[in-house]
Amino acid sequence: MQAGSVVFLSDAHLGAQAREAEASREQRLHAFLATLPGRASSLYIVGDLFDFWFEYRTAIPRRFFGTLSALERLREAGIEIVYLNGNHDFWLGSFMAETLGIRTVDGAVTVEQQGRRLWVHHGDGLIGGDLGYKILRRVLRHPASIGAYGLLHPDLGIPLARVVSGLSRKSRDQLPLRPERLWNEIAKPRFAEGYDGVVIGHFHHAYEQRENGREFFTLGDWIQHFTYLELSGGRLTLSTWPAGG
Repeated sequence: MQAGSVVFLSDAHLGAQAREAEASREQRLHAFLATLPGRASSLYIVGDLFDFWFEYRTAIPRRFFGTLSALERLREAGIEIVYLNGNHDFWLGSFMAETLGIRTVDGAVTVEQQGRRLWVHHGDGLIGGDLGYKILRRVLRHPASIGAYGLLHPDLGIPLARVVSGLSRKSRDQLPLRPERLWNEIAKPRFAEGYDGVVIGHFHHAYEQRENGREFFTLGDWIQHFTYLELSGGRLTLSTWPAGG
């Protein structure tokens, strides 16, 4: 990784397992983040860093203190962090921006660096079908739903959300990756808009496709694959950390 690199990763789903069960992969993520100062200029978290995130007015989930501290150290080192919400951590509030200096984005973001124009999105809700999920998605993201959930005590609300998140994750994990459909329904429309690269998460499979100078990537995850995408010298490279790991 060279100085000034832009790094993209997604789908760690921290909090999905008992703390002891996911301690090693959490440490692996923190160790990777610790390599970025002095090498990367920006980090894009492309959704679902946490299996669930809800920001109460006076509390944050203590389970994630170590990861939040790791992100704070990156900001102190001068690394820009952009956090795109996913379908598990879409309730991002003001804490990330006001306390940690992380820019949060609801939806897609355009990255124009090193002569590239990239379209980046978590990836959920972009392909046709699954009307029931899309309706539920709109309901859950409605301000009334957020307000109602905020009335629950965290000791009740967080375990409830963990159960629901687990059901959603398992139903999606059973689906195979369909690269041709993703290329046609997600990537090609963005190429038509003038982007030369499309980057998504969500599908937990690391995949890349290059055609006529246009590139499409799904980022994989930090549950089984431990993959990330790096933009360096105008070139996009999908890698596993540590190399060969």
